[in-house]
Amino acid sequence: PLDSKLCSGTKSVAYPFPEGRVSTLLQADQMAHEAPGGFFLFGDACKSLARSQREKLCPGVGLPPSALLQGWGARSLLSWTCSQRTPKRNEKGNLNKMMHSRGKTVALWILPLALFSMVLVVLLDRDGTLMWIYNNKSLKIAELKNETEHWLTMPKWFNPRNACANQDSREISLLEWFNPSARMDVLTLTPWSAPIIWEGNFERSVLEDYYKKKKITVGLTVFAIGKYLDKYLKNFLISADAYFMPGYNVIFYIVVDSRSGVPSIELGPLRTQKVFEVEKESRWQDISMMRMKTIGDLIETHIRHEVDFLFCMDVDQVFESKYGVETLGESVAQLQAWYYKASRESFTYERNPESAAYIPYEEGDFYYHAAVFGGTPQHIYNLTKECYEGIRYDKEHNLEAIWHDESHLNKYYLRNRPSKVLSPEYCWDYKIGRPNDIRAIKLSWMPKAYEEVRTSS
Repeated sequence: PLDSKLCSGTKSVAYPFPEGRVSTLLQADQMAHEAPGGFFLFGDACKSLARSQREKLCPGVGLPPSALLQGWGARSLLSWTCSQRTPKRNEKGNLNKMMHSRGKTVALWILPLALFSMVLVVLLDRDGTLMWIYNNKSLKIAELKNETEHWLTMPKWFNPRNACANQDSREISLLEWFNPSARMDVLTLTPWSAPIIWEGNFERSVLEDYYKKKKITVGLTVFAIGKYLDKYLKNFLISADAYFMPGYNVIFYIVVDSRSGVPSIELGPLRTQKVFEVEKESRWQDISMMRMKTIGDLIETHIRHEVDFLFCMDVDQVFESKYGVETLGESVAQLQAWYYKASRESFTYERNPESAAYIPYEEGDFYYHAAVFGGTPQHIYNLTKECYEGIRYDKEHNLEAIWHDESHLNKYYLRNRPSKVLSPEYCWDYKIGRPNDIRAIKLSWMPKAYEEVRTSS
């Protein structure tokens, strides 16, 4: 039924013939003109006719795109047509071949994807060591890192001296120098497993060897305002020069309201003093509370560049024996001598719920003394900043905590437990007597002449 006269044209398209119609194909071969290369060509004029004829002759058989683009020869068309009309007995075998081929293709895709996934699972940490994402240790490290970053609220400018000064990053472990069972007569560990330092439960020689290699510098701040300057500062500095961190670089930061009253003392080797003058407050309570702000300001402007560890102490004390590196730590608190055996209910915390220093009766671990606290500059900065903010909040609401800055310090340590606690041997009051558990007193209170030093001159 194909007429070569109707199938002449410039554009051409080829169509297949159905299986079993070889006679029709041969007839078409005779009737149609054969183009160069042996292709059957049908012009644009007969596309619709050829398409309809193909549907009649080859129902359900689709034409491949390459046939439309190129045109196929008669044998090629017949071969293709027969491949589309494969007898049913071969369908199962062809299906198996097709599935096998597809399986190979899928396998070839899965293998590189699996290898790529393994590469993604493994990450390189800063030092180049392999660290698996789902490793429990890594998850714990990440959690600790997040907690630490949440706790430390240092501004971005803070770059502590020891971040660059000490190249030896190895930290000494607690078990290397601390033996809690060496003092069975006293409490040597806090509920959160921080060491409580008593004479006899630490190895000073191990610590000395460690800190000598690090070449540390320790700072000590002391405030001598008003009559405290004349009455206490000289004895404090002389004793500190002799017993505070002997053999290490020490900087004394002396805060006074009158430079002329600072005693002239010849300090030993490795000792330096720096004097800062501040305005005198009208009340001694304000002097005590504003100390927190002043320490924070000094850390920001000077101390953070100069020392690795910092202690802050009251001036009305005197050193009696070696106050050494066993006291160093990130955050160091001092047990108050009068309350180290007392029950929680008897602690003189601030009990007014309206105050920023408020601690309920059912809360609290120890009662800490504001006469001594220490740590790294960044931790002391956080402590003083939070305490000062609490003091300012109370002032704005016409409140004043019962023990002023000490009340706010206890609230801070309740929220941010110290990493090391000093026994009362490191700040003792002889009015208590000398119990058997107090073996070696490092620092003691001077007689408190409150009537004399707290009155305006």
